[in-house]
Amino acid sequence: MHSAPILEYLKKHGQRLESEIASGTRIALSEVRASLADLSARGEISQCSVTHFNKGKPVQQMLCRIAGSIPPKSPGRKPGATA
Repeated sequence: MHSAPILEYLKKHGQRLESEIASGTRIALSEVRASLADLSARGEISQCSVTHFNKGKPVQQMLCRIAGSIPPKSPGRKPGATA
């Protein structure tokens, strides 16, 4: 399987779609999907299903990130913050 390069790619680039992982690692999409399923079963990544619409047609993909990682907060003031 291609678990190691996929994990390295996700560590470097953060949350990505399965098609972005496939093009970024130059691994076939079918092999990426198999590796992602294995990594998810082992609890190393978190994944969810997303639906994008391309010219009115729904396209389902998986969005993946390293398990336990939380995206950084966006810069700027937060609601309820006093200066």
